[in-house]
Amino acid sequence: MLQPTPSQPAVGFPAPDEGGVGELVDFALGFLLRQYLVILFLVLLAAVAGAIFLVVTPPTYSAQAKIFIGTQRAQFIQQQSIFPDAPIDNAQMESQLQILQSKAIIASVVQKLKLADDPEFAKPSDGPIQRVFRFLRKQTSADAESKYDAIETAIATLTDRLTLNRVGMSFLIEINVNSRSPEKSAQIADAVATAYIDDQQGVKQQANRIASTWLQERLQQLGEQNAAAERAVIEFKQQNNIVSAAGKRMDEQILEDLNARLVAARTHLSDVLARLTRIESIISTWNPSAKLDASVSDELTSPILTTLRQQYLDLSRKEVEYSAQYGRDHHAVVNLRNKLRDLRTSTFDELRRIAETFKSDYAIAKQRQAEVEKQLDQATSQSQMANKAQVRLRELESTAATYHSLYESFLQRYMGGVQQDSFPLANARVISLASPLTIKVKPRPLLVFALSLMGGMALGIGVGLLRDLMDRVFRTSAQVQSLLQIPCIAMVPLVKTSALTQLRRKRLPTNASGAKTVTRDASVFWRVVDSPLSLFAESIRSIKLATHDYGIEPNKVIGFTSALPNEGKSTIAAAAAQLMAQGGSRVIIVDCDLRIPSLSRTLAPDATAGIVDVISGARSLDETIWRDPATNLFFLPAIKTAPQYSSEVLAHEQTKKLIERLQASFDFVVIDLPPLVPIVDARAAAHLVDCMILVIEWGRTKINVVQHALDTAPNVHSAIIGAVLNKTNMNNLPQYDLHHKGMYKNRYYARYSYSHSN
Repeated sequence: MLQPTPSQPAVGFPAPDEGGVGELVDFALGFLLRQYLVILFLVLLAAVAGAIFLVVTPPTYSAQAKIFIGTQRAQFIQQQSIFPDAPIDNAQMESQLQILQSKAIIASVVQKLKLADDPEFAKPSDGPIQRVFRFLRKQTSADAESKYDAIETAIATLTDRLTLNRVGMSFLIEINVNSRSPEKSAQIADAVATAYIDDQQGVKQQANRIASTWLQERLQQLGEQNAAAERAVIEFKQQNNIVSAAGKRMDEQILEDLNARLVAARTHLSDVLARLTRIESIISTWNPSAKLDASVSDELTSPILTTLRQQYLDLSRKEVEYSAQYGRDHHAVVNLRNKLRDLRTSTFDELRRIAETFKSDYAIAKQRQAEVEKQLDQATSQSQMANKAQVRLRELESTAATYHSLYESFLQRYMGGVQQDSFPLANARVISLASPLTIKVKPRPLLVFALSLMGGMALGIGVGLLRDLMDRVFRTSAQVQSLLQIPCIAMVPLVKTSALTQLRRKRLPTNASGAKTVTRDASVFWRVVDSPLSLFAESIRSIKLATHDYGIEPNKVIGFTSALPNEGKSTIAAAAAQLMAQGGSRVIIVDCDLRIPSLSRTLAPDATAGIVDVISGARSLDETIWRDPATNLFFLPAIKTAPQYSSEVLAHEQTKKLIERLQASFDFVVIDLPPLVPIVDARAAAHLVDCMILVIEWGRTKINVVQHALDTAPNVHSAIIGAVLNKTNMNNLPQYDLHHKGMYKNRYYARYSYSHSN
């Protein structure tokens, strides 16, 4: 029927290297087909929740006022101010934002607008989470009274509803206030701006008053100290007869000149020494065969070296060109290399000549520095021997100048403070007042609905993915191929038999002669005979074809098993046997499920002897075999035995001999084996079969159960030639195998007279 391809993904997810975008699209479509009801339900639930939120949440309006920080003052105000305004930077802007939302500003607004009496601000608006936290903290009654104090509550509420935003990197600040009344929000925003400006003015006025008082006292002290210092200078000059030209002594002028000359001499000596050291290092590391360093001529600023370097470069370029054209041993190339060697020798001679020149310059510069130092020492000794009264005079003059400067500065600050008290100006001003024509900001219906729908969709997708991840059952043939390493040879559709068909089929009587004829009832496996053009019959043909292609002798012993009971292994075994018998082969089906012989109860409910009796010798084979006259199918039933003996019976040598006997008499021997997980009977009977078919119930059998069953039964695993996905819901299959959904469309089978329901 439907054969798996090795490139199909393991589960329902796209293969990363093979499918690409197409596999992702198929997975997404399949996921939506599987989980659309869950996603739709959660989206609708989220939409209802959003609608409820919009109904129960009161509207909130926002108003905005703008202020400008850093108002420019007039120049004369800046000059006269005690505290000159520094340029506003980002740090100061952040500080002003913190001041704007400080408790002092908020408290003044609450007091001015009497918000403590407003129920919107005075009553706490704790939600359920806050109430839980408060209960967990076990607050005392005193704490509760403090928290619910009207003024404190109003301050806290207004702080939460106040939002400050700096407009880009400018000095504009937006003051946004949320309230249930548009007029109230505008009034509060304007009040916050006004309170901030008033606070700035009050702080500056208070600082100016304090500074003016302190400056007045300090000016009086500085005036007295300045007068005393000037009198001391005049008296000292008179006592020591000190006269100076242009305010400076002659020996001081000489010392300054000698210091300047010494600095110049030392600089020149350092430069000459650096050049001498550089050329000596070049000479000491000179390599006659190496290329000339371009930095030599550049650093020593020698025109001769520059010329030699240029000639060397020209000859080197020619040497390379001639070597490539005529070869390295050509006489012209050899001449060029000799000239290059001569140029390197000339360069070395020039370097040594320059070195000797630098040595002479270094000696001269060193001698010149020594002479200047000697003159400076003489001038210094003469200056030290001068009248020590000049030191004292300088001290007195410096003290007088300092006091005079301080006095002038403080006097200017004091006069500026006095003038500024009469002309107060804050560093902020209101740019625009808040308008009462505000808009509703919360809740926003479109935003709430959008978030609700997106949240519901995200939750639905998450729940759907979780359901997909938890759906660890077999859904596609690709899963069987990749997870079990077993080919899926058929996908048998789920067949639902109507009640009328059940009544028509139920317990048809045996023939009058009393021969052992199998019972025909409403079992599904009869559809291969009654409806040969159904999808069910076609899938059984796929199983038959797989057993023929297995490559064993014509007389085959085929076993059918499953991991768990009730997966339909007996149905598949009976249907495959009927199809083989209907094709003209001699086929016998043996019920080896000794503990629960469900197939025997269906085909031979009146049987009193079975395979166990034949093995023990109590009955002959002819006495226990039943037959279907319509398909010429033979059936060896089983009578329920004690559980402790079933595995021993199947593993017994007599059982093997019985199967070999049947194999000699029939073309095919189909054995219905017990399931793998509950009991060990199937493992004990593995030696009886040539090949084995594993039946897996679609959408029910867990993947880990089948893997565990095969891992614990390696002898069974090695005998399995393929798996069958039984009870496949063909209508829901495209949800999990969208890549092959076209294979399952009924109209393709209808073109070959196959029907999904016949």
